[in-house]
Amino acid sequence: MKTLLAFLISFVATYFSMPIFRAIAVRFDILDIPGGRKIHKIATPLLGGVAVYFGLIIGVFFNLTKLHFFMPLLIGATLILILGLINDIKPLSARFRFLCQVIISLFVIKMGLQINFLPYSLGVWKYILEVVITIIWLVGVTNAYNYLDGLDGLAAGSAAINLICFGVILYKSSQYPLGLLAVILIATCFAFLPYNFHKGKYKIFLGEAGSTMLGFILAGFALSGFWAEHNIARITIPVLILGVPIFDMVFTTVMRIKEGKVKSVYEWLHYSGKDHFHHILVDLGFTQRETTLFIYVITFSLGLSAIMVSNDSSLDALMSLTQAAVIFTVVANLIIVGKKRRSGWNIKE
Repeated sequence: MKTLLAFLISFVATYFSMPIFRAIAVRFDILDIPGGRKIHKIATPLLGGVAVYFGLIIGVFFNLTKLHFFMPLLIGATLILILGLINDIKPLSARFRFLCQVIISLFVIKMGLQINFLPYSLGVWKYILEVVITIIWLVGVTNAYNYLDGLDGLAAGSAAINLICFGVILYKSSQYPLGLLAVILIATCFAFLPYNFHKGKYKIFLGEAGSTMLGFILAGFALSGFWAEHNIARITIPVLILGVPIFDMVFTTVMRIKEGKVKSVYEWLHYSGKDHFHHILVDLGFTQRETTLFIYVITFSLGLSAIMVSNDSSLDALMSLTQAAVIFTVVANLIIVGKKRRSGWNIKE
C-alpha cells in the first residue's frame, strides 16, 4: 500500500502540474525550436522535465524517512536539472556544460556515490581509478540519455522501462528504499508520457533539464544498488539495463570518427546531427512511433536479461553481456547496410 500510495502521489503531482509548467514555458518563450538534429516541425514548450522533477520531489517529501539515504543522488540530480534548465532558457557552450557535469559528479563522489569494485591491492590507485570510472559513467550516461531524447516518448518511456527492471531486482533483494525511489520515478515518467505523445496544444518536451536529470539518476541508481554477489554480474546488470543509450553513444561516436565528422573531443562535444540510433531507424523507413516501440522492445529485452543475471554467476553474466554485444553488432551492421542502400552506395562483397 505504501508503494502504491507513493506511485499515486507522484503521478498526480506530475500529471496535474504539467499544464502549469507548459504555460510557464510558453509565457517566457522556453521553447524547443526545430532545426539541426531535431525531428519535430513546430516550436514546442519545454519544462516537462521540471514537472517530472516536481513530482519526484513531492514523492520524496512524503517518504523522506525512507529516502534520506539517497540525498547525494537527489542533490546531484537537482544540480544537473538546474544546469539543463539554464541551457534550455539560454544555450550554454557544450564545453561549459561538460565541465559542470564533471564538477557535479566530483561533488556526489565526495558525498559517497561512487563505484567500488577494484581490488584493495591496488592501493591509492584503486581510489583514483574508481573516481575516474565513476565520472565517466555519470557524465556518459547523463549525456547518452540526452541524445536519446529525440522522439516523442523515447527518453521517458525508456527510463520507465529501465527503472522497472532496476525496481524488480531491488524488491527481489529487499532493497526497499531504493526500490521505492524507482517507483516514484516510474510514476513521474508515466505521468509525462501522455503530454509528450499529445499531438495538440498540450504537447510538451522534457528539455535538456529533464533528459539529463533522468540520465544522471539512472547512472546513480547503478551506483546506489547492490545488484549481485559476483563482481562481474554486479557490473553487467546496469550495463544491460542501460544498454540502448550506451550503444547509441558508442555507435554514434565510432561512426562520426570513421566518417571524419569529428577529430577531437572538442569537436565531439559540439557536433550535432541526425545520426543517432533513432534518427537512422526513422531514415530507414520506420515511423517515429515504430522506432520508439522498437527501442522499447530492445530495452525491455536487455532488462529481462539483467534481471536473470541477478541470480546467476559471473560466467552467466559474461554470457549475457556477450549476447547483448552480438545483438547490438547485428543491429549496427544492419543500420550501416541500410544507410548505404538508401544513399545509393555500392555494397562491397
